[in-house]
Amino acid sequence: MTKNQNSLKYIFWVCQLVVVFCFFGCASPKSVEGGPRDKTPPKVLKMEPKNLSTNFTAKKVTIEFDEYFKLQDQFKEFNISPDVERQPELKVKQKTLEITFRDSLQKNTTYTLNFGKMIADINESNIVKNFTYVFSTGPKLDSLSLSGKVTDAITGLPVLDATAFILPLNRDTLLGKGKPSIYATTDSSGNFKMQNLRADNYRLYAIKETGGGDKIYQQISDEIGFTKDTIKLKAAITDQKIRLFKEDPSIFRLLERKINSDGSILMTWNQKLRKPSITLTEPANLDAGKVIKFSKTNDSVRVWLNDLSFDSVKVSILEEGKLQQIVKLTRGKKDTYQRALIPADNLEGNLLNPNNPFRLTFPMPITAVDPGKIILLEDSVKRTNFQLTKDSTDFLSYIVRFPWAKRTIYEIEFTEGSFTGPFASKNKAFKKKFELAESDNYGTLDLKISVPEPNKSYVVQVINDKKEVVNQLVIKADTTVTFRNYRAGKYFLRMIYDTNKNGKWDTGNVRSGIQPEQIYNEPKDFTIRANWVQKQTVAIPKELPI
Repeated sequence: MTKNQNSLKYIFWVCQLVVVFCFFGCASPKSVEGGPRDKTPPKVLKMEPKNLSTNFTAKKVTIEFDEYFKLQDQFKEFNISPDVERQPELKVKQKTLEITFRDSLQKNTTYTLNFGKMIADINESNIVKNFTYVFSTGPKLDSLSLSGKVTDAITGLPVLDATAFILPLNRDTLLGKGKPSIYATTDSSGNFKMQNLRADNYRLYAIKETGGGDKIYQQISDEIGFTKDTIKLKAAITDQKIRLFKEDPSIFRLLERKINSDGSILMTWNQKLRKPSITLTEPANLDAGKVIKFSKTNDSVRVWLNDLSFDSVKVSILEEGKLQQIVKLTRGKKDTYQRALIPADNLEGNLLNPNNPFRLTFPMPITAVDPGKIILLEDSVKRTNFQLTKDSTDFLSYIVRFPWAKRTIYEIEFTEGSFTGPFASKNKAFKKKFELAESDNYGTLDLKISVPEPNKSYVVQVINDKKEVVNQLVIKADTTVTFRNYRAGKYFLRMIYDTNKNGKWDTGNVRSGIQPEQIYNEPKDFTIRANWVQKQTVAIPKELPI
């Protein structure tokens, strides 16, 4: 064969391979470029045997969809009820799902295959939600249903993608230990519905997971809700109400412990303690000179010591005098610490709220102050008639008092050494420049509140558009109260039915059967206008039975 013939043959085979690759490349499924995003999940075209079949004897079920799909989190999402010893085998063949039973099925029993969020299209992962396949090995199907709504216990808003589930009373101890076999996922309105249920007595729960998504309740991360009474399912039940809440952890657990770069000790834990205390046990001589500050919710603490020559230190955390944990912290022999006395202020930009004093909050305790090193200028004129005092409610804060005037520029300079902190650390020079905000930017709220039942306790909260509680009060009778000097803007009201009269909202406990305290969120917000008195009347409705 000549050289030219060999070359022609080589080119011929290369062309053949290119054609083959192009053919299979075009035949493989891929996403379409451009155009609107596909938001439609796969649709069922055919099921064999048909859904809701009776006298079922098949060994395999096939479900055909209108597009290519994938199975995601199969072992978390798929289940069969009643449970079987060997789970069915699931296979994807083109656009068809094959489910093969590997165990014999009970006679005269309704089975439900729940696919959860397992089935999704390939390109956009659009999920087929709440898809079930139901059949009976006997002449009739279980036909009862249970539906309801899941809302947030605090906001009252519906919860999307919560898992509502039921456990037969004889299996109620499985809560938090195993995956439920009968469940449904809530829609955007918080609604759920479980169908083809058998008559029985059940407990109804709902959880909102933030972790693994395995439908097993984890107190450390998940929210939970439950109905107070047993569900006695003899006929279809509707309108079950479940309020989701986050439980207080039942077991104390340390979350963080460290020695900060400034030499202070930081510890955080998972509970909001009532009366916490801290004791340094080793070296014991450090305990007398310690300075401590707990967070507002008593779930963390900072500790400042007057001696950092130790190699290690042991700290006891106590709650109402009872030891919770002994914590050991170790410092390196070459560790050094830097203390920057840089305070935070309460200015709003470069404006001081006319209803608040000028405040500085330091990151560590101040051991000495030299007012002579502080310079206050009022429109460039030096003033000395100001007062600097420690805040009686927060030992890390200092307040500068002065008759601040409108339309005036203030500059306050804290020269180096104005403040002294631990280990003789001193501040570097810093300045604050500001003016008094116009009182015309603020308004007043006159609030008239009527209560449904006198002598009961109610916590009334005023909440701004950032969902922050800006004020609250406890009332036990019809009340009129004036809230002055609020920034203009939108607000809304929240009322807590303070059952135990402790002045705050208390969460629930599923093991003890304790529901969270009820909350009424006034549906209409209101606007406080600048330099205006907003009058608002609210009638707190009677507490609903749980």
